[in-house]
Amino acid sequence: MTGDTVSEEKKLISPGHSMCSGCGVAIAVNLISRACPKDVIVSSATGCLEVTTTAYPLNAWNAPFIHCAFETASSVASGIEAAIKKIGKKWKVMAIAGDGGTFDIGFQALSGMLERGHNITQICIDNECYANTGVQRSGATPYGAWTTTSPVGEFSIGKDKQKKPIAEIAAAHKIPYVATASIAYPPDLITKVKKAFEKQPSFVHIHCPCPTGWKFDSSNTINIARKAVETGMWVLYEIEDGRMRITRRAPERVPVKEYLELQGRFKHLKPEHVKIIQEYSDSEYNRLEKIEKSGIVY
Repeated sequence: MTGDTVSEEKKLISPGHSMCSGCGVAIAVNLISRACPKDVIVSSATGCLEVTTTAYPLNAWNAPFIHCAFETASSVASGIEAAIKKIGKKWKVMAIAGDGGTFDIGFQALSGMLERGHNITQICIDNECYANTGVQRSGATPYGAWTTTSPVGEFSIGKDKQKKPIAEIAAAHKIPYVATASIAYPPDLITKVKKAFEKQPSFVHIHCPCPTGWKFDSSNTINIARKAVETGMWVLYEIEDGRMRITRRAPERVPVKEYLELQGRFKHLKPEHVKIIQEYSDSEYNRLEKIEKSGIVY
Protein backbone atom coordinates (compact mmCIF):
# COMPACT_ATOMS: atom_id res chain seq x y z
CA MET A 1 0.00 0.00 0.00
CA THR A 2 1.10 3.57 -0.57
CA GLY A 3 -0.06 7.04 0.37
CA ASP A 4 -1.67 7.45 3.76
CA THR A 5 -1.85 3.78 4.68
CA VAL A 6 0.65 1.60 6.47
CA SER A 7 3.07 0.00 4.01
CA GLU A 8 3.87 -3.69 3.69
CA GLU A 9 7.20 -2.90 5.36
CA LYS A 10 5.61 -1.26 8.37
CA LYS A 11 2.50 -3.01 9.57
CA LEU A 12 0.81 -2.29 12.89
CA ILE A 13 2.57 -5.21 14.52
CA SER A 14 5.79 -6.97 13.66
CA PRO A 15 6.21 -10.77 13.43
CA GLY A 16 7.67 -10.71 16.95
CA HIS A 17 4.54 -11.65 18.89
CA SER A 18 3.39 -14.79 20.66
CA MET A 19 -0.12 -15.30 19.30
CA CYS A 20 -1.20 -18.89 18.78
CA SER A 21 -0.63 -20.61 15.47
CA GLY A 22 -3.65 -19.99 13.28
CA CYS A 23 -4.93 -17.16 15.50
CA GLY A 24 -7.77 -15.29 13.83
CA VAL A 25 -6.88 -12.11 15.73
CA ALA A 26 -3.35 -12.11 14.27
CA ILE A 27 -4.79 -12.37 10.76
CA ALA A 28 -7.30 -9.61 11.49
CA VAL A 29 -4.64 -7.16 12.71
CA ASN A 30 -2.50 -7.93 9.67
CA LEU A 31 -5.43 -7.02 7.41
CA ILE A 32 -6.33 -3.93 9.44
CA SER A 33 -2.76 -2.75 8.83
CA ARG A 34 -3.43 -2.61 5.10
CA ALA A 35 -6.16 -0.04 5.58
CA CYS A 36 -4.99 1.85 8.66
CA PRO A 37 -3.68 5.45 8.43
CA LYS A 38 0.01 5.86 9.20
CA ASP A 39 -0.56 8.43 11.93
CA VAL A 40 -2.72 6.31 14.20
CA ILE A 41 -2.73 5.86 17.97
CA VAL A 42 -4.03 2.55 19.32
CA SER A 43 -5.96 2.09 22.55
CA SER A 44 -6.13 -1.61 23.35
CA ALA A 45 -7.96 -3.38 26.15
CA THR A 46 -6.47 -6.28 28.05
CA GLY A 47 -6.99 -9.44 26.03
CA CYS A 48 -5.32 -11.94 23.73
CA LEU A 49 -3.98 -9.22 21.44
CA GLU A 50 -2.44 -7.19 24.23
CA VAL A 51 -0.83 -10.02 26.20
CA THR A 52 0.75 -11.59 23.10
CA THR A 53 2.18 -8.37 21.66
CA THR A 54 3.39 -6.42 24.70
CA ALA A 55 5.01 -8.90 27.08
CA TYR A 56 7.43 -6.75 29.11
CA PRO A 57 10.03 -5.68 28.15
CA LEU A 58 9.17 -6.44 24.51
CA ASN A 59 6.70 -4.72 22.19
CA ALA A 60 5.60 -5.86 18.72
CA TRP A 61 3.72 -2.66 17.86
CA ASN A 62 4.92 -0.23 15.20
CA ALA A 63 2.43 2.47 16.23
CA PRO A 64 1.84 4.40 19.48
CA PHE A 65 0.07 1.84 21.66
CA ILE A 66 -1.67 2.26 25.00
CA HIS A 67 -2.62 -0.81 26.98
CA CYS A 68 -5.62 -0.01 29.14
CA ALA A 69 -7.84 -1.93 31.52
CA PHE A 70 -10.27 -4.52 30.21
CA GLU A 71 -13.27 -2.19 30.24
CA THR A 72 -11.65 1.07 29.11
CA ALA A 73 -10.47 0.84 25.47
CA SER A 74 -13.22 3.24 24.36
CA SER A 75 -12.89 5.72 27.24
CA VAL A 76 -9.09 5.88 26.95
CA ALA A 77 -9.46 6.39 23.19
CA SER A 78 -11.93 9.20 23.93
CA GLY A 79 -9.35 10.96 26.09
CA ILE A 80 -6.69 10.55 23.41
CA GLU A 81 -9.00 12.01 20.78
CA ALA A 82 -9.86 14.99 23.00
CA ALA A 83 -6.15 15.68 23.57
CA ILE A 84 -5.44 15.49 19.83
CA LYS A 85 -8.12 18.09 19.18
CA LYS A 86 -6.67 20.32 21.88
CA ILE A 87 -3.18 20.33 20.37
CA GLY A 88 -4.44 20.63 16.82
CA LYS A 89 -3.03 17.41 15.37
CA LYS A 90 -4.60 15.29 12.63
CA TRP A 91 -3.76 11.89 14.10
CA LYS A 92 -6.35 9.12 13.94
CA VAL A 93 -7.43 7.04 16.92
CA MET A 94 -8.34 3.36 16.95
CA ALA A 95 -9.80 1.51 19.93
CA ILE A 96 -9.48 -2.26 19.69
CA ALA A 97 -10.84 -4.93 22.01
CA GLY A 98 -12.02 -8.51 22.00
CA ASP A 99 -15.62 -9.56 22.42
CA GLY A 100 -15.37 -9.55 26.21
CA GLY A 101 -13.99 -6.01 26.20
CA THR A 102 -16.65 -4.90 23.71
CA PHE A 103 -19.91 -6.82 24.25
CA ASP A 104 -19.71 -7.06 28.02
CA ILE A 105 -17.26 -5.39 30.37
CA GLY A 106 -16.43 -2.57 27.93
CA PHE A 107 -19.94 -1.93 26.62
CA GLN A 108 -20.70 1.10 28.79
CA ALA A 109 -17.54 2.89 27.65
CA LEU A 110 -18.25 1.99 24.00
CA SER A 111 -21.79 3.33 24.18
CA GLY A 112 -20.62 6.55 25.80
CA MET A 113 -17.93 7.08 23.19
CA LEU A 114 -20.41 6.61 20.34
CA GLU A 115 -23.06 8.78 21.97
CA ARG A 116 -20.58 11.64 22.46
CA GLY A 117 -19.50 11.42 18.82
CA HIS A 118 -15.73 11.07 19.23
CA ASN A 119 -13.71 10.75 16.02
CA ILE A 120 -12.65 7.18 16.79
CA THR A 121 -12.79 3.87 14.98
CA GLN A 122 -13.56 1.01 17.36
CA ILE A 123 -12.76 -2.50 16.19
CA CYS A 124 -14.01 -5.66 17.89
CA ILE A 125 -11.83 -8.70 17.21
CA ASP A 126 -14.41 -11.33 18.07
CA ASN A 127 -13.33 -14.86 18.97
CA GLU A 128 -16.62 -15.45 20.78
CA CYS A 129 -15.21 -16.09 24.25
CA TYR A 130 -12.89 -14.73 26.92
CA ALA A 131 -10.03 -16.66 25.32
CA ASN A 132 -7.21 -14.87 27.16
CA THR A 133 -8.45 -15.86 30.61
CA GLY A 134 -9.43 -19.46 29.92
CA VAL A 135 -12.27 -19.57 27.34
CA GLN A 136 -15.22 -18.33 29.39
CA ARG A 137 -18.64 -17.50 28.01
CA SER A 138 -19.22 -13.95 26.73
CA GLY A 139 -22.13 -12.08 25.19
CA ALA A 140 -20.62 -13.01 21.83
CA THR A 141 -20.60 -16.76 22.46
CA PRO A 142 -23.15 -18.41 20.15
CA TYR A 143 -25.99 -20.64 21.27
CA GLY A 144 -24.93 -24.20 22.05
CA ALA A 145 -21.20 -23.53 22.33
CA TRP A 146 -19.09 -25.12 25.05
CA THR A 147 -17.01 -22.80 27.24
CA THR A 148 -15.55 -23.33 30.70
CA THR A 149 -18.44 -21.34 32.19
CA SER A 150 -21.12 -22.81 29.91
CA PRO A 151 -20.14 -26.45 30.36
CA VAL A 152 -21.75 -29.41 28.66
CA GLY A 153 -23.54 -32.06 30.69
CA GLU A 154 -26.80 -33.80 31.44
CA PHE A 155 -28.54 -30.51 32.19
CA SER A 156 -26.61 -28.17 29.90
CA ILE A 157 -26.01 -27.93 26.15
CA GLY A 158 -23.44 -25.16 26.57
CA LYS A 159 -24.48 -21.54 26.24
CA ASP A 160 -28.26 -21.30 26.20
CA LYS A 161 -28.57 -17.76 24.82
CA GLN A 162 -28.08 -16.37 21.32
CA LYS A 163 -25.19 -14.07 20.40
CA LYS A 164 -25.70 -10.39 21.21
CA PRO A 165 -26.23 -8.26 18.03
CA ILE A 166 -23.47 -5.81 18.88
CA ALA A 167 -23.13 -4.25 15.41
CA GLU A 168 -26.82 -3.34 15.34
CA ILE A 169 -26.58 -2.02 18.89
CA ALA A 170 -23.70 0.22 17.79
CA ALA A 171 -25.72 1.35 14.77
CA ALA A 172 -28.60 2.30 17.08
CA HIS A 173 -26.37 5.15 18.28
CA LYS A 174 -26.89 6.61 14.76
CA ILE A 175 -23.19 6.82 13.96
CA PRO A 176 -21.93 7.27 10.38
CA TYR A 177 -20.51 3.81 9.82
CA VAL A 178 -20.89 0.26 11.15
CA ALA A 179 -19.70 -2.94 9.48
CA THR A 180 -19.20 -6.64 10.03
CA ALA A 181 -16.18 -8.36 8.47
CA SER A 182 -14.41 -11.70 8.27
CA ILE A 183 -10.75 -12.65 8.01
CA ALA A 184 -11.75 -15.05 5.21
CA TYR A 185 -12.59 -12.11 2.91
CA PRO A 186 -9.63 -9.69 3.00
CA PRO A 187 -10.75 -7.18 0.30
CA ASP A 188 -14.11 -6.74 2.03
CA LEU A 189 -12.45 -6.28 5.43
CA ILE A 190 -9.84 -3.83 4.15
CA THR A 191 -12.45 -1.73 2.32
CA LYS A 192 -14.59 -1.51 5.44
CA VAL A 193 -11.72 -0.50 7.72
CA LYS A 194 -10.77 2.26 5.26
CA LYS A 195 -14.35 3.55 5.31
CA ALA A 196 -14.41 3.35 9.10
CA PHE A 197 -11.45 5.74 9.36
CA GLU A 198 -13.11 8.13 6.91
CA LYS A 199 -16.49 8.15 8.71
CA GLN A 200 -16.01 8.45 12.45
CA PRO A 201 -17.23 7.54 14.98
CA SER A 202 -17.36 4.07 13.51
CA PHE A 203 -17.50 0.44 14.55
CA VAL A 204 -16.17 -2.66 12.77
CA HIS A 205 -16.97 -6.14 14.05
CA ILE A 206 -14.52 -8.81 12.81
CA HIS A 207 -15.14 -12.55 13.11
CA CYS A 208 -11.91 -14.23 14.32
CA PRO A 209 -11.98 -18.03 14.77
CA CYS A 210 -9.89 -19.26 17.70
CA PRO A 211 -8.19 -22.68 17.42
CA THR A 212 -7.73 -22.93 21.18
CA GLY A 213 -11.18 -21.87 22.34
CA TRP A 214 -13.13 -23.44 19.47
CA LYS A 215 -11.17 -26.71 19.46
CA PHE A 216 -10.00 -27.08 15.87
CA ASP A 217 -6.66 -27.56 14.15
CA SER A 218 -4.79 -24.31 13.53
CA SER A 219 -4.59 -25.05 9.79
CA ASN A 220 -8.39 -24.73 9.53
CA THR A 221 -8.88 -21.11 10.65
CA ILE A 222 -9.72 -19.55 7.28
CA ASN A 223 -11.87 -22.49 6.21
CA ILE A 224 -14.00 -22.12 9.34
CA ALA A 225 -14.25 -18.35 8.90
CA ARG A 226 -15.39 -18.83 5.30
CA LYS A 227 -17.86 -21.53 6.29
CA ALA A 228 -19.45 -19.15 8.80
CA VAL A 229 -20.34 -16.80 5.94
CA GLU A 230 -21.42 -19.57 3.56
CA THR A 231 -23.86 -20.95 6.14
CA GLY A 232 -25.21 -17.54 7.15
CA MET A 233 -23.89 -17.94 10.70
CA TRP A 234 -21.94 -14.72 10.03
CA VAL A 235 -23.43 -12.10 7.70
CA LEU A 236 -21.20 -9.52 6.03
CA TYR A 237 -22.88 -6.12 5.87
CA GLU A 238 -22.31 -2.42 6.39
CA ILE A 239 -24.56 0.35 7.67
CA GLU A 240 -23.41 3.59 6.10
CA ASP A 241 -25.21 6.82 6.98
CA GLY A 242 -28.21 4.86 8.17
CA ARG A 243 -28.54 2.47 5.21
CA MET A 244 -27.74 -1.23 5.33
CA ARG A 245 -26.08 -3.16 2.53
CA ILE A 246 -25.15 -6.85 2.59
CA THR A 247 -21.69 -6.96 1.02
CA ARG A 248 -21.43 -10.67 0.34
CA ARG A 249 -24.49 -12.80 -0.17
CA ALA A 250 -25.01 -16.47 0.47
CA PRO A 251 -28.03 -17.08 -1.80
CA GLU A 252 -27.72 -20.87 -1.49
CA ARG A 253 -26.56 -21.19 2.06
CA VAL A 254 -25.02 -24.47 3.09
CA PRO A 255 -26.40 -26.16 6.22
CA VAL A 256 -25.06 -24.78 9.50
CA LYS A 257 -24.09 -28.35 10.40
CA GLU A 258 -21.11 -27.98 8.03
CA TYR A 259 -19.85 -25.08 10.15
CA LEU A 260 -20.62 -26.61 13.55
CA GLU A 261 -19.03 -30.00 12.89
CA LEU A 262 -15.63 -28.40 12.22
CA GLN A 263 -15.38 -27.26 15.86
CA GLY A 264 -15.00 -29.28 19.03
CA ARG A 265 -17.00 -26.72 21.02
CA PHE A 266 -20.16 -27.93 19.23
CA LYS A 267 -19.47 -31.68 19.09
CA HIS A 268 -21.98 -32.43 21.85
CA LEU A 269 -24.97 -30.96 20.02
CA LYS A 270 -27.90 -33.20 19.16
CA PRO A 271 -29.99 -32.89 15.96
CA GLU A 272 -32.67 -30.89 17.77
CA HIS A 273 -30.07 -28.33 18.88
CA VAL A 274 -28.65 -28.04 15.36
CA LYS A 275 -32.22 -27.46 14.13
CA ILE A 276 -32.62 -24.56 16.56
CA ILE A 277 -29.37 -23.02 15.32
CA GLN A 278 -30.37 -23.53 11.67
CA GLU A 279 -33.76 -21.91 12.15
CA TYR A 280 -32.28 -18.97 14.04
CA SER A 281 -29.56 -18.45 11.42
CA ASP A 282 -32.13 -18.52 8.61
CA SER A 283 -34.44 -16.08 10.39
CA GLU A 284 -31.60 -13.64 11.12
CA TYR A 285 -30.35 -13.72 7.53
CA ASN A 286 -33.87 -13.14 6.22
CA ARG A 287 -34.42 -10.33 8.72
CA LEU A 288 -31.26 -8.54 7.59
CA GLU A 289 -32.29 -8.91 3.95
CA LYS A 290 -35.64 -7.29 4.77
CA ILE A 291 -33.88 -4.40 6.50
CA GLU A 292 -31.65 -3.96 3.45
CA LYS A 293 -34.65 -3.95 1.10
CA SER A 294 -36.42 -1.36 3.23
CA GLY A 295 -33.50 0.96 2.51
CA ILE A 296 -33.18 2.63 5.89
CA VAL A 297 -32.00 1.51 9.33
CA TYR A 298 -32.23 4.97 10.93
